[in-house]
Amino acid sequence: MDTIAGFFSFITTPVSWVIVQFHKLYGAIFGPDTGWAWGLSIVSLVILIRICLIPLFVKQIKATRAMQTLQPEMKKIQERYKSDKQRQSEEMMKLYKESGTNPLSSCLPILAQSPFFFALYHVLNGIASNKKVGVIDQQLLDSARDAHIFGAPLAVKFTDSADKVASLGASLTDVRVVTALMIILMSASQFFTQRQLMTKNVDTTVKTPFMQQQKMLMYVFPVMFAVFGINFPVGVLVYWLTTNVWTMGQQMYVIRQNPTPGSKAQAAYLERLQKHVTEAKKTRGRGQARAIKAIVAKGRDRNEYERKFINGLNKAGLAAQADGTVVVSDTVATTEDGTPAAGGAPKRQQPKRQSKAKRQAGPTAGTAKTDAEPKPSLTKSEDGSAGQAAKAANKSGEPKDAAAKDAGNKGKSGASGQQPGQGTRSKAKSGQRKGQQRPKHPSKK
Repeated sequence: MDTIAGFFSFITTPVSWVIVQFHKLYGAIFGPDTGWAWGLSIVSLVILIRICLIPLFVKQIKATRAMQTLQPEMKKIQERYKSDKQRQSEEMMKLYKESGTNPLSSCLPILAQSPFFFALYHVLNGIASNKKVGVIDQQLLDSARDAHIFGAPLAVKFTDSADKVASLGASLTDVRVVTALMIILMSASQFFTQRQLMTKNVDTTVKTPFMQQQKMLMYVFPVMFAVFGINFPVGVLVYWLTTNVWTMGQQMYVIRQNPTPGSKAQAAYLERLQKHVTEAKKTRGRGQARAIKAIVAKGRDRNEYERKFINGLNKAGLAAQADGTVVVSDTVATTEDGTPAAGGAPKRQQPKRQSKAKRQAGPTAGTAKTDAEPKPSLTKSEDGSAGQAAKAANKSGEPKDAAAKDAGNKGKSGASGQQPGQGTRSKAKSGQRKGQQRPKHPSKK
């Protein structure tokens, strides 16, 4: 650890200068030799560093969102090469390279602040060894050695001997209790931060190497902090506990306001957004408008929670627009006085039932149009008519003489000057059925 801290000694002077400036501020309030002055100086150093890393954190969020957009392609690769894990990993790496994303982007804030961490460790180790480091002179060195945080000196470790602890004016029991409690809080905050990322802000419909990496970090990082924490001075434990709490709060804010699409956090966010928009009948702030605009732009690619959100707005009589605003929909079901009905969604109207006169008028008009068209005569000759009647009689099972008699009657009617098809038209006009009629039985004639 001392070798690594010495490698980052180039940043030791800036870090020590920042601590001294904050110590002057808090020393005027709490006293220069108190643990509050030095402890709050370290906390302020963490806050300053994390504020400077906010652009990097925003870049990390964008990279994470880019990873989310690749999940459909990842799912296709998983299904295509599910029996070949090596080829699946190769195709995943190829997809990351083509899209310009990196699954390790979540580690960027930790990597960026690691030089400051080791520089602070180098400064505190120099205080414990009574060595001048950076801009810390002998007077500040003596003040820092006398500072205690809840009874534990700023530069002691959990593994220090009783003689060294006694030389700094503290008891070994107080040091062990304080350092152990801070190590537990540091590991617990790290575990909770990773756990809320895995359980609330990850789309669980697609399993990716990124998810496996986050799941591994959820258990590895707390163990690492617990193992290495016993070798950290109290001041470094203060630093790392503060940065873990900052990370946890920052992540909670991001999960609540800008959740990952398809995650449980998005479902909770859209539920709150739907409630606010429904009550106000409009969007409030750019954040809400930006979220609705992104959902509308997806179209058919919306996930389950986004479709539920759009349907909820429609049921409330609102329509989401492409610019992120919402308007009262023109298709909202209304009551008799013209106000929107409770329930919101318009009901499908059944067509009005026609009256009996209109239903009868339709077929009559069609029949008249059909009658106006010329029809070929079915009685070309007496022999042809008799043959057709005989065939019909044979199909219906009637005697042949009845069919012949009927054909004779048709022949007489034709001979008396009646035009072909006139009898059929008269029956159609009188409301009887059209088409070929079944011959009457001779006994019923």
